[in-house]
Amino acid sequence: MGFKRLFLCFGIVVLPLVLAFGQDGSLTKEQVIKMSKAGLADDVIITRIKAEPVPMKLSTDDLITLKSSGVSDNVIRAMMAPASSASAPGAAAAPAADAVGTSPDDPNSPHDPGVYLYSTDRDGKPKMTFIDRVGAGREKTSNMLGAAFTYGIVKAKVKAEVPGARAVVRTPDSRPVFYMYFPSMANATSLGGTDAITSPTQFTLLTLEKKKDHRETSIAKMGFASASAGNDSKKIIMFKSERIRPYVYKLTPEQNLLSDEYAFIASTRMAGSAQGATVVIYDFGVDAR
Repeated sequence: MGFKRLFLCFGIVVLPLVLAFGQDGSLTKEQVIKMSKAGLADDVIITRIKAEPVPMKLSTDDLITLKSSGVSDNVIRAMMAPASSASAPGAAAAPAADAVGTSPDDPNSPHDPGVYLYSTDRDGKPKMTFIDRVGAGREKTSNMLGAAFTYGIVKAKVKAEVPGARAVVRTPDSRPVFYMYFPSMANATSLGGTDAITSPTQFTLLTLEKKKDHRETSIAKMGFASASAGNDSKKIIMFKSERIRPYVYKLTPEQNLLSDEYAFIASTRMAGSAQGATVVIYDFGVDAR
């Protein structure tokens, strides 16, 4: 009787553990998806996969589920052939978008969250330059009608002001390339600190208006009992955004940039007034060849 009770207790404890991993205690595709969504680098996930004694059996539906869940092609290859992935002689090279490097100048390497300018030196070697965030709260309000008031209605516009006549980070490329690295969703922060900036689609690329000691651009307009967010359409430059892997994006302007001052700007909210906007700015300059 005591033996039967012991056996039942053992089954109650072990069964949930077996179900959590797989019937034989092996890694499951659900765990791989979970690791990928947690923001673990591909090389870390692949190392874990290589510890498995046999490849995973993946159906076509499994492959589609993995890809739609954000798992990279490199990781999927490793799941099917862990012993030969990423290092087999004669194996086809993985696309650059899925490769994970270790150099700080390799855009596929892990980087701290932020915006980086990608360039190459005279020898063709890549270089990643971190662009410091200008900061939030640099807004000023100016009357669109000077000092004129009409029936108590004041029309004004809010401008984002960037200190300094020139950006510190500069490039001679007329079509520069940028990378944005966002924290994983497991973190409570974003590129805007406590503000919800989690995608390049929240940014606008703008030409800045140069002044003697600063640069600026309009970010909002407000009038009597109303306010609206919006950049100066004449200053907006369209850019392409390509998702490289979870939380990493490659950005390229859709047109050549002239020698001028520019910035990626995101206005995080409009809480009933233009002055409710929190502005996040990453500035750079172009000295076109």
